[in-house]
Amino acid sequence: MTAYFADVRALARKDLLLELRARDTLPAMLLFVLATFVVFHFALPSGSSELAASGLLWVAIVFTALLGLGRAFVPEREQRVFDALVLAPSDRSAIWLAKALATLAFLAAAEVVALPVFAAFFHGINGATIGGVLLADLGICAVGTFVGAMATATRTRDLLLPLLFLPLAIPIVIGGVGASVVDDPARYLAFLAVYDLIFATICWASFEYVVTE
Repeated sequence: MTAYFADVRALARKDLLLELRARDTLPAMLLFVLATFVVFHFALPSGSSELAASGLLWVAIVFTALLGLGRAFVPEREQRVFDALVLAPSDRSAIWLAKALATLAFLAAAEVVALPVFAAFFHGINGATIGGVLLADLGICAVGTFVGAMATATRTRDLLLPLLFLPLAIPIVIGGVGASVVDDPARYLAFLAVYDLIFATICWASFEYVVTE
């Protein structure tokens, strides 16, 4: 088990260092989500409900995450080292976990900037919304990394990733919007936690079979 987490740490560290040097993924995510909020700010009619604004927040989060997920396996694909990772003497699920953690770090960093901007443009952020964002991020990165690994082996990867990911993200949007607007958000937060647990377990257990096909 110690060796497993050492592999995860090494792989995640590699992705984080590559991003620090190249600065490709995080700036793009930040620019996208901030530009989205600016567009929504001027496009949303004045006096729109809190529900409408919260829905736009979650749409922005999902598509910002999709932008990061689309870049997750680009270094391996460009350098042709994905096969080497698969053949390395380590548990292949460590690749999935490390990629998910690195993507989670990028998404969280983008949200640290984006959420205050959303609060300034639309309405305040309460604790339930922050809790929903954290739980949603776990599910987004778990499922999105899994789907990204499936898509990266195909010629239509740029088309396949959103087609596979967005339907799976619908429950996250439902849970996130519910947690943001209802008076008792506990059941929506519990729904997001159950979603994370189920899909993270499925992705972790089946990742090896995906990358060997």
